[in-house]
Amino acid sequence: MNKYTKIGLTALAGSLVAGSVSAAEMSASGSATMTFTGGDEKSNHGNGWVMEDSVTFSASGDVNDIGVTYSVELDGDAKATAGTGGVDSYSLTFDLGDAGTLVFGGHGTGGFLDGNDDVMPTASEEPWDVITGADTSRTNGYAGDNAFKYTYAHESGLNLNLYYVNASDAGTDVSYSDYGVTYTGMDGLTVGYGEGEVEVTTGTKANESTMFAKYAIGAVTVGIQTAETDNESSSDIESTGIGISYAVNDDLTISYGSNTREKVGSKDQEAVAIGASYTMGSMGIAVSMHSVDNVNNSASDDREGYQMILTFAF
Repeated sequence: MNKYTKIGLTALAGSLVAGSVSAAEMSASGSATMTFTGGDEKSNHGNGWVMEDSVTFSASGDVNDIGVTYSVELDGDAKATAGTGGVDSYSLTFDLGDAGTLVFGGHGTGGFLDGNDDVMPTASEEPWDVITGADTSRTNGYAGDNAFKYTYAHESGLNLNLYYVNASDAGTDVSYSDYGVTYTGMDGLTVGYGEGEVEVTTGTKANESTMFAKYAIGAVTVGIQTAETDNESSSDIESTGIGISYAVNDDLTISYGSNTREKVGSKDQEAVAIGASYTMGSMGIAVSMHSVDNVNNSASDDREGYQMILTFAF
């Protein structure tokens, strides 16, 4: 092959590559949060103050008419994890148009159960949050690295969510998958159902499911959610949560919520919380007070706590 032929083929290959990929659009967003937690006498919060920060960079472009977005989050908390270099969540998203969206999440991409463990309306935190141990054994599936997530939204308001993580010794010994469907076709109404089979350690299989409904009318949003974890090698768990929030105005919201978690052979964990949030441009403040009886279904382990969160978004 003579040098002129080589030059021509090289130029042709370069033009084909250039024609198939459009210029990428870059964006960045971030937030910084100051949180104070206190009141729980049985938990050591240190001085109570914690800072969290996050900056997310995204690059988007079209590859052969498929929208591709790469996203990476730099998180100060991730620096404490050896080998991360401060990188937290990162993923590749493929926009398939009318066929839906496919995400390959290297880290930080969860499934339907993980993202909908508690969707009750609240101005701040969930009733079972803040108090150490009260979030144990909740129905939230499994969120692993190198996961596939597919979502599809139909014009009727019916939405589908599929999630899959391949088995690995460092994560789940048995491959995990879950699915969920939601319906938002009626103004103000959201209903959903999802289920999955968790077996992080071989021989400890659990079937998890959740079902919820929320309705917003005017400034008020109400909701109810139930969840079940049927364990093959331990006690089954059921939970019921309710919530109501009221938007006093465009900036101020108040809420009340409760969550009861039942475990066969144990006392019911009963959690309640009231919360309030106020926004001023890019700054927001949220406060919540929590009371939990029989923490982690342990009799007479009753606690109270509170939390204040100050957030700046950029």
